[in-house]
Amino acid sequence: MDLFEFQAKELFRKHGVPVSLGRVATTPDEARAIAAELGGVTVVKAQVKIGGRGKAGGGKVAKTPDEARAHAEQILGMDIKGHAVHRVLIDPGADIKEEYYVSYLLDRANRTFLAMASYEGGMEIEQLAAERPDALAKVPVSALDGVDEAAAREIAVAAKFPAELIDQVVDVLVRLWDTFVGEDATLVEVNPLARLGDGSVVALDGKVTLDDNAGLRQPDHEALADRQAADPLEQRAKEKDLNYVKLDGEVGIIGNGAGLVMSTLDVVAYAGEKHGGVKPANFLDIGGGASAEVMANGLDIILTDPSVRSVFVNVFGGITACDAVANGIVTALGMLGDEANKPLVVRLDGNNVVEGRRILTDAGHPVVTLVDTMDDAADKAAELAGAVR
Repeated sequence: MDLFEFQAKELFRKHGVPVSLGRVATTPDEARAIAAELGGVTVVKAQVKIGGRGKAGGGKVAKTPDEARAHAEQILGMDIKGHAVHRVLIDPGADIKEEYYVSYLLDRANRTFLAMASYEGGMEIEQLAAERPDALAKVPVSALDGVDEAAAREIAVAAKFPAELIDQVVDVLVRLWDTFVGEDATLVEVNPLARLGDGSVVALDGKVTLDDNAGLRQPDHEALADRQAADPLEQRAKEKDLNYVKLDGEVGIIGNGAGLVMSTLDVVAYAGEKHGGVKPANFLDIGGGASAEVMANGLDIILTDPSVRSVFVNVFGGITACDAVANGIVTALGMLGDEANKPLVVRLDGNNVVEGRRILTDAGHPVVTLVDTMDDAADKAAELAGAVR
């Protein structure tokens, strides 16, 4: 889960990272009131989960509360790279002397964590990394050892921070690591980390990505979710503990196991090329326990998606046998009643497959088509979706 800037900086402050943080406004009048309370120069910043806000006009300096109001009126409602602006952060102005860059992230390719830092930060860090990679230090971080003062000093030196700044930067790096670990994040980034006119080093911006798999350890993170921007189907699926991702196609997909579902997406996309270019409408992994309730929840989510024209249920029986899955499908269709009104193509294989197919055949539900192989089932589901116009 990506956080807004103000949420990221609130987490930084919780862990002792020095930050500059004002307040959030959702209307121009609120922006003016906050700017008046802060006094002096303020910065009006669009709160969207995407980079490049400044270049898109989503960040403006205001010398007066009236200017803050005018800027907020212009920024609220903007579209920045497909992200609508519903709130702005009114931050106090800062006397910036220098800008730096620091971050920690999960390095999946090398199965470790990575610290990145540069004495030359600011908005163009991507360009800096591409054109002058030597200016961006990349230091692997042991998951067992983490970042203590000694490791933070190694990172700061590698990033070419001058001696007079090392101690302050080391303190920020240690506290930022505390944020990374303490909040179960996969990314924490400060750009810019700035030296102000009074000599202090402060995070003026923040980017954080939290690991959704750590939700049980981090119950407070639920309150950070952006309900306004969330896809309603994905939100409903999350509430039912389903692994669901909305896509832009017409064939609903249900499978048991992430690998099988990913393969199903591929074969449906391939088959769809022959049937009007239909594509998968979602990723939905119901896991190993395909009970009637789980199946009903999955079908309910998919069948209420108006873009879905057909559904492909692709199950390989293992620990949960095919007869149990078949009984789950029959029971789920009964539970859904008239809502189960779109063609359902079912492919079963594996443990107890003969009995599973018999159960579905005997049930004789009018929307169900039983197909033996994965490729043929994908083709049938794509055909049925392509026939609906």
